[in-house]
Amino acid sequence: MVELQINTTQNVNINFIAASVGERILAYIIDFIIKIAYVVVVYQITFNLFHIDDIVNGMDDWSRIAILVSFYLPVVFYSLLFETFLDGQTIGKRIMKIKVVKIDGYQASLADYLVRWFFRIIDLNMMSGIIALIAIVTSKKSQRLGDMTAGTSVITLKNNVNISHTILEELDDSYVPTYPNVIKLSDNDARIIKETFVRAKAARDYETLVKLRTKIIQVVEIKDFNGSDMEFVDTILKDYNYYTQGSFVS
Repeated sequence: MVELQINTTQNVNINFIAASVGERILAYIIDFIIKIAYVVVVYQITFNLFHIDDIVNGMDDWSRIAILVSFYLPVVFYSLLFETFLDGQTIGKRIMKIKVVKIDGYQASLADYLVRWFFRIIDLNMMSGIIALIAIVTSKKSQRLGDMTAGTSVITLKNNVNISHTILEELDDSYVPTYPNVIKLSDNDARIIKETFVRAKAARDYETLVKLRTKIIQVVEIKDFNGSDMEFVDTILKDYNYYTQGSFVS
């Protein structure tokens, strides 16, 4: 089990567990089966049902190649498309409950996914994936070459989680929110705020609490606030849950 320490934009270290080699291989196999299924279905529909081969045979070589390539582009760009639109997961990764994350605490971008996809040529397609396997096993952060280049890694989402580790807050039915501007935050923002808040409160790190409060005020655009830094951040988290977890009716 490899533990990854990710430094967030709030300069707080958060620990994650890297996905095991077995989990990554199983996710790859699931994705591979899905791609094979797609190829079989496309072949059956286009060639057997619509007899497109009769049309293709009457074309020149370049036109035939262009048509065939267009049918199989989804297979070529499978991982890039799914990781981009499923927040770092392919279908296989989602089933295995693993995902791609940046090791610097930022959200992985299209450019990061593109780098990982490009390096699949070396990692997975050359020597039948042995290069990727060696890189993951020998890397301190369980990274294949594409991960090292993109600054990403693959973590498991199977850790035991309770309410204190999530963005969820227990609210009374009578709770009245204070800062409606919290809707400017995303779930990822709220998660990072809570993780930072919990750690700083436990360590009595008042300097971090001040920085956290200042950053929240800046992002959420709050002009006036009440209470101590701890009370303020706690209220922000509760307000965010009130507005986003169905605690009120608009």
